[in-house]
Amino acid sequence: MPTEKTAITLTACGKTFADGTRALQPIDFTIAGGETVVLLGPSGCGKTTLLRIIAGLEAPDRGGRVLFNGEDVTARPIERRQVGMVFQSYALFPNMSVRQNVAYGLKVRRVPRDERSRRVEETLGMMQITELGARRIDQLSGGQRQRVALARAIAVRPRILLLDEPLTALDALLRDRLRVELDSLLRDLGITAVYVTHDQAEAMALGDRVAVMSAGRIEQVGAPRDIYHTPATDFVADFIGTMNRVPASALAAWEGNAGDAVLFRPEDAEIVSGEGAHLRGRVASSLFLGDRTRLVLESDGLQPIIVDTGHRGTIQVGEEVAVRLKPDRLIPLPATGGESNPC
Repeated sequence: MPTEKTAITLTACGKTFADGTRALQPIDFTIAGGETVVLLGPSGCGKTTLLRIIAGLEAPDRGGRVLFNGEDVTARPIERRQVGMVFQSYALFPNMSVRQNVAYGLKVRRVPRDERSRRVEETLGMMQITELGARRIDQLSGGQRQRVALARAIAVRPRILLLDEPLTALDALLRDRLRVELDSLLRDLGITAVYVTHDQAEAMALGDRVAVMSAGRIEQVGAPRDIYHTPATDFVADFIGTMNRVPASALAAWEGNAGDAVLFRPEDAEIVSGEGAHLRGRVASSLFLGDRTRLVLESDGLQPIIVDTGHRGTIQVGEEVAVRLKPDRLIPLPATGGESNPC
């Protein structure tokens, strides 16, 4: 892999398609060399468009610039940017063996045969698929195909690795396992990586930083913990995890200073006997999840309240319960805007 870690700088990178659709508002964003940044957001928010601009598959609107280590590559096509790409659809060649797929990029770059063979075997070993080298692509499982796709992207020793929802097509158990392997791989390689997903668990597990996107804008950029515990906007608060929002006036015995509303996560409330309770509600749903029980509570005049409790007893649907909030774990009330680009 390259010893020099490549920083990415985006300046005024917006995208308007020929039909007038504005997919991306002008964005200024910097990704440090060796950093893994996850672009997280719902479908249609512009995250894949932003990735394709970094790759060179899309050109930004006039005035937008893409720089790698300060060098302007805006007009440079993908084949000259030294990037590796991994797609949700794998994009493998079905008429080639695993080894031939992994070697393809090296062959195109005219890497000598001996060096090409050495790199292919090294990369297959890194991805733990050496024994699959002679197989055809149609003989592989989904997880194996994704490992081949990763191996092909890594074998060319790219400056930057770009991943567009690479685990989405896999079943949940395999996705969890590959997520762990991918995190370990990125740490070992130390390569600059940009990862697109709509899956919050993937974003939290893989990202040094997470950029939450909505309607073609970056709403917030930060470490996963910061995104979760201190959302900057209403969108981020509602999109990341589960958030309860209760008017301060509806809380009994409340001594905090939270303005008009109190925001808290399900794990930041506890079921109590009654003394010191801030809320009371009727259990509308009780879901046992092994390490915790998730309760959905109904209370007059309020939206349903979700509480995760480690209470080992059985809490029945229809039961009245008392809830106490943890004042030191409240979420600051975020801004309602999204006009700025906080990068």
